[in-house]
Amino acid sequence: MTEILLYTFIYMAFAVAVVLASQKLGLGSVLGYLMAGIMIGPVLGLVGKEAESIQHVAEFGVVMMLFLVGLELAPQMLWRLRHKLLGLGGLQVVLTLAAITGLAIALGQTWQVGVAIGCILALSSTAIVLQTFGEKNLLPTAGGQAGFAVLLFQDVAAIPMLALLPLLGTAAAKPQHGHESANILAGQPGWVTALVSVAAIAIIVIGVRYLVPATFRFISKTRLREMFTLFTLALVVGIATLMSLIGLSPALGAFIAGVALANSSYRHEMESHLEPFKGLLLGLFFITVGAGMNFGLLGKEFPLVLGLTLGTMLLKALILFILGKLFRLPATAGKLFALSLAQAGEFGFVLLSISDQNRVLPHALSDRIALVVALSMLLTPLLFIFYDKVVAPRGIAEENQSRPNDEVHEENPIILLGHGRFGQQINSMLTGCGFHTTVIDFHAETVEGLTKYGSKTYYGDATSPELLNSIGLGKAKLLIVAIGDDKQSTEVVEFVRRHYPDLTIIARAHGRQHAYNLHHAGADFIVRETFDAAIRSGRIALESLGVSQERAKELSDFYAARDRYHLFTLSELYDPEVPPFANEALMKKARELDKETANMMQTLLGGGEVDWQREAADWAHTKKN
Repeated sequence: MTEILLYTFIYMAFAVAVVLASQKLGLGSVLGYLMAGIMIGPVLGLVGKEAESIQHVAEFGVVMMLFLVGLELAPQMLWRLRHKLLGLGGLQVVLTLAAITGLAIALGQTWQVGVAIGCILALSSTAIVLQTFGEKNLLPTAGGQAGFAVLLFQDVAAIPMLALLPLLGTAAAKPQHGHESANILAGQPGWVTALVSVAAIAIIVIGVRYLVPATFRFISKTRLREMFTLFTLALVVGIATLMSLIGLSPALGAFIAGVALANSSYRHEMESHLEPFKGLLLGLFFITVGAGMNFGLLGKEFPLVLGLTLGTMLLKALILFILGKLFRLPATAGKLFALSLAQAGEFGFVLLSISDQNRVLPHALSDRIALVVALSMLLTPLLFIFYDKVVAPRGIAEENQSRPNDEVHEENPIILLGHGRFGQQINSMLTGCGFHTTVIDFHAETVEGLTKYGSKTYYGDATSPELLNSIGLGKAKLLIVAIGDDKQSTEVVEFVRRHYPDLTIIARAHGRQHAYNLHHAGADFIVRETFDAAIRSGRIALESLGVSQERAKELSDFYAARDRYHLFTLSELYDPEVPPFANEALMKKARELDKETANMMQTLLGGGEVDWQREAADWAHTKKN
């Protein structure tokens, strides 16, 4: 008992510490789990042969993952995306698999081994890529959308790969210890196996379509929340058991059941109950993979393993780049597409495990491929850094060289820098009132689209001093800075205030800290982009809680005025060199103002009077908003 508890603590403690550190460094949770396993296994030697037994249990996380993947893939959605899925995704998997298989055969391996290696290395890391796309806001881009389509196809393609790999095993292969076969169809004629397999899949599809909703409706009447979790787990375990009994992949059965339930009204209920178990078991699976990695082999054959890793990534990136060209992705998007999916993925470890169980790959080769998969994943953050620091800026520079800043010949009283979702509303309102504006934007597509629409817009980099000095700031009455980048907008405000001290500046702020920086840069009026929407939402909330409409409006107007007063007061204490929460004077003043505001608001809410309009007028002359 003590030994079990000790091993449990080691796995959990290292998982928490290393995964949190990995997330903090932007490497993702999958790499964190792998590194935790590497530390407690090859590096520190804290775990031993029990890792293999634990892995057999942890592999059930893969079954849950495939069930959850199936829940997200409604047949209608798959049909709508069929062109991208089959085009980009299908070609990527087929071409990569064929290329790696061909290279393996050329190097003396059998075609079965070549196909197995091709399957393992053809898939990319969904966990790492989608997480990074989300963090860097790359998913809406052309490269991000293409990458998502390929990853989605790979998730589907992994299912037949799971079914294919056991068929590639040698006829003489015997089940390894811990993997004894429970196939009740062993020794039966092929037609019997096929018939029973089709019948089992039909039972799963029909059963879950009718049994699951009825059972969930019954459970909901009992109001026993734990029964939802218990039934969902029992469903997945039962499907996995059925598939194992007839010699098919449990993950395949779980995936089919998930797709059958994708349109169920209880889909989100099942996801919420399975997600924690799936995360824990998959994390445990990756820890055991890391713990079982052959670092002795890596030390002996580091040049070979590194060469195989870089060769695999180069081959995949080349195929992806060519596909990007064929499907007419923009140049920068094509490079993002190629770099982001060049690695092998976490599902490669799952396929490796299946290959080991069925003796598809020699043990030494399996260890090398595992190292290749892990190293390629470890190198992926470097590829994204390369894209951010080299590829994307170079792409922007090339676009800038191909289109220089437009020459601005008109001199209007209002100049607007940035015509995005914020700036366009301001421009529409001002032009609707008959005012003339000069609009500058740095996105060629936006400029061309607005020109076609009939709204005159100039292309240019607003951070360029040459441009700023040529757009008529000396004769303008008002400058509106609606640039999306915090640093750039602050630099523009600083430049304009220094060279055009009498010009009124309105600047958009993304948050309170950005507002402080704009205040120090010299902006006259600072508007936080979500502030008014938040105030309006608060007013609606008060009305929903029973506060009268008139009183709710008075409270929201008061809070808005007080918050602007807070911003102006705290800006005087803000130090750009000190983090806000480390600035003791700012924190102390903020607490005082919050307490004062709360007392005044509760007085208003109770029907009392607060002469806040006069107070607001005392500092309104500062022209700060």
